Amino acid sequence: MIADSLILNAQKAWGEGIVNIGRVFLEKGDYKAAAEAHIHEFYNYQEGTVLFKPTLTSEKQFRLDFEGALSYFVGGNENYPEDHGFAIKPWSEVRWENIGTKITGDMGVAMGNYYFTPHEGGDDVKVEYSFAYTINSEGKLKIVLHGSHLPYNPVV
Repeated sequence: MIADSLILNAQKAWGEGIVNIGRVFLEKGDYKAAAEAHIHEFYNYQEGTVLFKPTLTSEKQFRLDFEGALSYFVGGNENYPEDHGFAIKPWSEVRWENIGTKITGDMGVAMGNYYFTPHEGGDDVKVEYSFAYTINSEGKLKIVLHGSHLPYNPVV
């Protein structure tokens, strides 16, 4: 059964995973393998489609398969030329600010802002998100919808 505490723990671990991918990149390790492990750990591609809308995309902004998600996190896929590797920016911290969660049956949804702290310093990057979670066949909480967007910034 899904509970708020499971979602909060998953969010914390997801953020730590993004930071880890960047750390492996900086250490000249196999950051692609780290990203693959991250996707397998948190997303439910093993059991079907995941609706993935990453933050910094405009050409192929919706990703329905593992390869599309991997490309977003580490870049290097010619099918997604606008991807430069969000997770290998890198980041030193991910902080979550949930506006709310909603649990209905075997689906949990969380919405809010998350903040990415650049490894090199500077201002945090604020991103809006909506994530939906379900319990997979092994009893683990997995993401089935990942939507994130930069906040609206009207041109003055």
